[in-house]
Amino acid sequence: MDESIIAACDGASKGNPGPAAWAWVVADAQGRPRRWEAGPLGTATNNVAELTALRELLESTDPAAPVEVRMDSQYAMNAVTKWLPGWKRNGWKTSAGKPVANRELVMGIDDLLTGRSVTFVYVPAHQVDGDPLNALADQAASEAATTQRPAGTAHGTTRLPTPAPARATEGRSGRAPAKKAGGAARSTRSGGTIRARYAGRCHCGRPYAAQEMIAKSPTGWGHPECRAGS
Repeated sequence: MDESIIAACDGASKGNPGPAAWAWVVADAQGRPRRWEAGPLGTATNNVAELTALRELLESTDPAAPVEVRMDSQYAMNAVTKWLPGWKRNGWKTSAGKPVANRELVMGIDDLLTGRSVTFVYVPAHQVDGDPLNALADQAASEAATTQRPAGTAHGTTRLPTPAPARATEGRSGRAPAKKAGGAARSTRSGGTIRARYAGRCHCGRPYAAQEMIAKSPTGWGHPECRAGS
């Protein structure tokens, strides 16, 4: 039997819809990352990015090998494991009688799943001590969404993306702070600025990096110096 594969996939959209990308990371049976890939999507929604990431992962792995797919998207996972049979019975209509969103992507994934041994595992995103493969896929997708350039081992990029650290609160719960609009986490600094948890793009058109100080304007998160001119 072919050696089992552990993998994670994720999508990102800066604005939802906005600049988007997909990414996946494949590890060996012990969970050690072996290869990864990320690709831009132009302007797309987060759901499209998440489904595309799953499709790209399935297309890039051996169909004869059992694969465990770790995802933080309940939408994408439910679409292909829970809702898909009903959509087929209803002629690709939802229970409300509306056309299924992203039908072509879902159908493509359904074809790729046929005859394969695939196990889906939901992993919460951006958690302290969370799943490391999911964190890698998340960061790779986020960077590709910002740069709109492909990356990964197939493109000669051997360096794995470095996930932005999840930051626990100072309370006893040990939970990471909730993700804010623009992928930002609250900072203790004053002046209305916060530290970006993920890379993004300012409304001025220039990108900002993870951990860079940003501020919110009526048009979204961006460089503090751009706030006055928004």
